[in-house]
Amino acid sequence: MRVVVGQGSCGIAAGAKKVYDGIAAAGERCFSLEITGCIGMCYLEPIVDIYEGESLVKRLVRVGEGDCERIVSAVNGGDLSALTDMEISEEDKSFLALQTRIALRNCGIIDPDKISAYEAKGGYGAIRKVLSTMTPEAVIEEIKVSGLAGRGGAGFPTWFKWNAARASVSDKKYLICNADEGDPGAFMDRAVIESDPHTLIEGMLIGAYAIGASEAVVYVRAEYPLAIKRLEKAIEDATAKGYLGSNILGSDFSCTMRIKAGAGAFVCGEETALIESLEGKRGMPRLKPPFPAQRGYNDLPSNINNVETFANVAWIILNGGEAFSAMGTENSKGTKVFALTGKINRGGLVEVPMGKTLRHVIYDIGGGIRDGKKFKAVQMGGPSGGCIPESLLDTVIDYKCLGATGAIMGSGGMVVMDEGTCMVNMARFFLDFTAKESCGKCVHCRIGTKRMLEILSRITEGEGREGDIELLEELCVGIKDGALCGLGQTAPNPVLTAIRYFRDEYEAHIKEGKCPAGECGALISYSIDAEKCVGCSLCSRNCPVGAISGVVKTPFVIDAEKCVKCGKCATVCRFGAVKKG
Repeated sequence: MRVVVGQGSCGIAAGAKKVYDGIAAAGERCFSLEITGCIGMCYLEPIVDIYEGESLVKRLVRVGEGDCERIVSAVNGGDLSALTDMEISEEDKSFLALQTRIALRNCGIIDPDKISAYEAKGGYGAIRKVLSTMTPEAVIEEIKVSGLAGRGGAGFPTWFKWNAARASVSDKKYLICNADEGDPGAFMDRAVIESDPHTLIEGMLIGAYAIGASEAVVYVRAEYPLAIKRLEKAIEDATAKGYLGSNILGSDFSCTMRIKAGAGAFVCGEETALIESLEGKRGMPRLKPPFPAQRGYNDLPSNINNVETFANVAWIILNGGEAFSAMGTENSKGTKVFALTGKINRGGLVEVPMGKTLRHVIYDIGGGIRDGKKFKAVQMGGPSGGCIPESLLDTVIDYKCLGATGAIMGSGGMVVMDEGTCMVNMARFFLDFTAKESCGKCVHCRIGTKRMLEILSRITEGEGREGDIELLEELCVGIKDGALCGLGQTAPNPVLTAIRYFRDEYEAHIKEGKCPAGECGALISYSIDAEKCVGCSLCSRNCPVGAISGVVKTPFVIDAEKCVKCGKCATVCRFGAVKKG
């Protein structure tokens, strides 16, 4: 038997390394102890899988250090029924059962540190096929047939970019992977690199062969230390086995690969700003044209795609472009990976065919909203995207349909919000992010986002003015039209969609001085319902500033001037007497 402990960043943060060490230290074992990456069920970590050969016989979830000796004893004794209390439920099994995994096909299944584990799953079979039977033009044609579009956000046809770089005449070309995943709440690329680094390497090799590149670079944010560590080892192992370097697999094709750790600037997700950073300059976007395919890194032809895009390539080559294009919609082919986060019961990584609805992902896979609360909106595309309300939950997931809502597919962040989320404050949060991340090169983005943030902050602090909504809309249009790159052009999206679908919340803040969601501290007040209060004094005893007074067994009262609106009184009251308004 094999006992496999999930060791992605999410699992390690939840205690998976301690679980692994605990099993290792529990005494003699008649089974092998191994690691794997993140299978995507982040809400159930730490996860321990028990295999008989290649067959999964038991999946244990939310495993703690105290369970280690029991696991060792049960596996050694061959009586896994003793572990039933830790076994994944049938309901949670649907999280994976409802997905179609291509980019994530090996995540949480293989050991990311062993190239042999990747090869055992057919790894590097695609590059063997390419080098032995396909011309670069044939590779590009297969990608064209697949309909694979860039998964970094823009959804630009992958084959077109590859073909443009191929057509550029130069003695040297570069293939670059954009792993600078900067959207709050997005972790798809990190999970792929941590869990299946060789699928990225193989996809990049195929891309490099197609465009004629002899050097490949992975630009990954330095905040991903585990991803960098595992990718470094994967590159070393691939080089040692002849998949990287000179005359790969005995062919005329040669390609090296290296990693560049970026400093974590959101703007470096834009391809020309990324190139500037690669060259050792400050990450700021360039004017286009010329496009990177003509003059990119070091002024030489370059092609840039993100991690998820490359993670699909080997599968497409082995299974055929038509198999990939058979999934999805007319305008959006294949599958898409989403990081499902926020006020959701089952958060983690989700990969579904294009064409599924938001409702399917949030309710069927994600299990709906936590604590039985009501769904309010889902933020798609991070700071560059927009919020989609409940009335549009049946929107089909593809580039065109999501774009029609005012949001975007983006790289795949899907942040779910419940009734307790203030949409004005949500817009302020994302504007705060983009204003800080603006490189400052163009006035519209540098100054415009700051002015918008000031207005949104004023509104959430109860100092909104008549005309603020219209002023925000005017600024949004100006920034979208005048900004140089995608960061500035899409920065207004969260604000525009929040105004479009939740204008009444903006008006309540400005005209009534109220936050309907009860989230904006300056607009919140607490009071005690005398009819419900039994005079237990629990609220008074827990108030950190002594703002609650009264006599035991009679209704207590809150001094509004002393109250710091911490909400402790509402939390401790057992009778629902404390009202938030």
